[in-house]
Amino acid sequence: MTEQITRPAGAAKTDTPLLTVSGLQGWYGESHVLHGVDFTVSRGEVVTLLGRNGAGKTTTINSIMGILDKREGSIKLGDTETIKMQAREIARLGIAICPEERGIFSSLSVEENLMLPPKIADGGLDVERIYDLFPNLKERRRSQGTKLSGGEQQMLAIARILRTGARFLLLDEPTEGLAPVIVQQIGKTINLLKNDGFTTILVEQNFRFAASVADRHYVVDQGRVIDMIPNEELDANIDKLHAYLGV
Repeated sequence: MTEQITRPAGAAKTDTPLLTVSGLQGWYGESHVLHGVDFTVSRGEVVTLLGRNGAGKTTTINSIMGILDKREGSIKLGDTETIKMQAREIARLGIAICPEERGIFSSLSVEENLMLPPKIADGGLDVERIYDLFPNLKERRRSQGTKLSGGEQQMLAIARILRTGARFLLLDEPTEGLAPVIVQQIGKTINLLKNDGFTTILVEQNFRFAASVADRHYVVDQGRVIDMIPNEELDANIDKLHAYLGV
């Protein structure tokens, strides 16, 4: 039976790729995790990396950010090759990562956490704009990190990178373990950021959520991209996607 999935408004961008990943190999220590990853992302797109646990999705975005033990191949941001760059140099190109573990400092308030990362470029969202996107954070701005719910911590983790001026976001499992109402709010935020010209790679296992925000979906398996499904073709490929994801 074909499942009907709610999709975001708007079409994928089709200009010259902002990001081109070619033949990417990646290692954690002696463990060879990525085995020739290839994909592109256009400016203004939301693209998901879908796959089972251990497929290499998180390792791929860590490689893009330069926080992997060893990388080989090619990762180009526009015309700039970044495979030999350090993470701090890559960040200055306007890329930011929101890791799955969130990294909220428990002893700091919401606002102190928010102001902690340095600005890397002009164009970051100011605090009032961030509070418009995440009203919960404004209400809790004096609260310590230890007093935030999981959903509030995730909002803060995303909000923190929006202030830096990065326009290319790498989001790792932003909806995992969160209540449906928080998942909806994060989805709304991703769509608003897309309308503002942000580019996003979203690592996700919940393909129903992914379908509500993404333009295209790359399927990752055993350290390789094995398929790409445009969002408008998701219904027609639902059985294949179920097989890929084991659902």
